[in-house]
Amino acid sequence: MPLDLTASSVDLTRAICDIPSVSGDEQTLADAIEAAVAPLAHLEVIRHGNTIVARTDLGRAQRVVIAGHIDTVPINENLPTRDIEIDGEAFLWGRGTVDMKSGTAVQLKLAADLVDPVIDITWMWYDNEEVEASKNGLGLLAAVRPDLFAADFAILGEPSNGEVEGGCNGTLRAIVRTVGVRAHSARAWVGDNAIHRAAPILSRLAEYQAREIAVDGLLYRESLSAVRIAGGVAGNVIPDACEVEVNYRFAPNKNAAEAEAHVRGVLAGFEVEITDAAEGARPGLDAPIAQEFVAAVGAEPRPKYGWTDVARFSALGIPAVNYGPGDPHLAHHDQERVPLAQIDAVERGLRAWLTAR
Repeated sequence: MPLDLTASSVDLTRAICDIPSVSGDEQTLADAIEAAVAPLAHLEVIRHGNTIVARTDLGRAQRVVIAGHIDTVPINENLPTRDIEIDGEAFLWGRGTVDMKSGTAVQLKLAADLVDPVIDITWMWYDNEEVEASKNGLGLLAAVRPDLFAADFAILGEPSNGEVEGGCNGTLRAIVRTVGVRAHSARAWVGDNAIHRAAPILSRLAEYQAREIAVDGLLYRESLSAVRIAGGVAGNVIPDACEVEVNYRFAPNKNAAEAEAHVRGVLAGFEVEITDAAEGARPGLDAPIAQEFVAAVGAEPRPKYGWTDVARFSALGIPAVNYGPGDPHLAHHDQERVPLAQIDAVERGLRAWLTAR
């Protein structure tokens, strides 16, 4: 079904949420977005895989990239969308309403409406954000068309309750291993229980005090958590191996090497294998263009605790923030829902900044 970009941002949210686009299955929605923006004379439209780019070329002194991912986590009986009311407040309920099709809908609406913005805009709608980084449409596009990322500022429409969330925490995953000796559980003393050997790992993690670290005026909260444990052979065998998977969310004042050193320090004495790491992004709010944006939307900047693709822009030297409707706590939730008022408010905020004379 064609997307009507003359519709409201709320109606556009309904329309694109009701086009299922679980990671890896975004083509139908990408086709619909391309078909909707291709006829707009004020935009140059470029497609790479299932990532759609639409940009103005008005010769403005500055350029902003405004991006949103079009994929969602798997559906769990939460489509099609429906309107609900909670304590007198109107919501749109369903998969993708928060993460992050309401933000993408606002962007599509403004991409169509704003033929003469005060700043040149590169709109990006990309696939495979919710899965491994090697498939991320934004990363794949940057590898082949780095010129499209030339900008003074970037905004990612990730859910932020309609507030501005600067930068993001980094994330690191590691496997911590213990080794024992197998034996019959009836004669446990003959063996060496690798699961029991993991007890000090869990104790250290349970006792770990999350740190709060100020970065460029925002207070980021870190965490170090066990997220998975595996071990055991059979119900009558003393296990000879155990693995504890650990996730460290670290403030953007440190790089991945410093984060690794911290994890190895906390878990000293154990075998630690780093399996994945992605550095965070500093807030970038000291840039004049970022300050103008914050003032225009009337927001109080906050830190972003979760990792988002603002880190990709930060790595390119582009200050970037998160700004979108929806409560981040409801991202991926089976009761995912977005307040209709937040969708309208984010549209007004972006429109005010992009058209201010």
